[in-house]
Amino acid sequence: MNQLSNILLVVNPISGNTDKGDLIQKIESRVAQKNIHLKKYHTTGKGDVEKITELLNSFEAHRVLVAGGDGTIKMLAETLRDQNIPLGILPTGSANGLAHNLGISEILDEAIETALGDRLQEIDAICIDNDLCLHIADLGLNAELIKNYENGQIRGKIGYALQAVPTLINSKMPFSFEITTDEGTIHQEGILLGIANASHYGTGARVNPDGKINDGKFEVLIFKKFDVIDIAQTLQPENEPDADFMEFVATTRVKIRCKQAIPFQIDGEYYGEVDQVEAYVLPNHLQIAV
Repeated sequence: MNQLSNILLVVNPISGNTDKGDLIQKIESRVAQKNIHLKKYHTTGKGDVEKITELLNSFEAHRVLVAGGDGTIKMLAETLRDQNIPLGILPTGSANGLAHNLGISEILDEAIETALGDRLQEIDAICIDNDLCLHIADLGLNAELIKNYENGQIRGKIGYALQAVPTLINSKMPFSFEITTDEGTIHQEGILLGIANASHYGTGARVNPDGKINDGKFEVLIFKKFDVIDIAQTLQPENEPDADFMEFVATTRVKIRCKQAIPFQIDGEYYGEVDQVEAYVLPNHLQIAV
């Protein structure tokens, strides 16, 4: 029996503001060549987890392919939380941060080859107030940008760029953070506090040089000030952030308190304003084709 006899393809039709027709045709062609039975599901934003769960209960999928961005991948990971089914990523979002960190190509044919391949990697996840984070969550300036992007009309990287200046003008930064880990408690002001399972944002910014997605821990990143030069340097491959700009704490558990409620996001999805969050690592939580 073919190891991948049955595959479920989940497509977010609006991710990245791109048409998915060519991608679907290519996958249908590839699985037909391999005699794989394919089922397709298009997300609607309403009851997707329940509907996908029903599909998985009636269809013995050996792998789930997801065509979307970090938010769609996160939703699939939550759906697969109690099922030992590997995930294949077809990055079609606006930033594709998780795919970037895993070295998955945004070139369609290469991504399909990887998603259907035999090489699997177990990755950690972070549980943040009972929500799953695979990539990077944060409080502060970046979450404000994501909120404004979601309220805007233009998608893709251009949409983010258009919201950058209004976000900076209207932000209430700096913010005050209290960060408690097993090592103790620190107090720090900053523009952004990240909870990072990986090393890069989807933009390519290398904000967590020590971050590894499968090391059994995560990093709490504290960005202390807004500095254009320091931000630009995060785009350099071997950048080591200056201690005056950013510091980090590696941990397996954290509780964060803020003096006021501030914007919060997980894996590119805005979650509203919060004044505290708790997080802990989930080692080897998910298998992904890489």
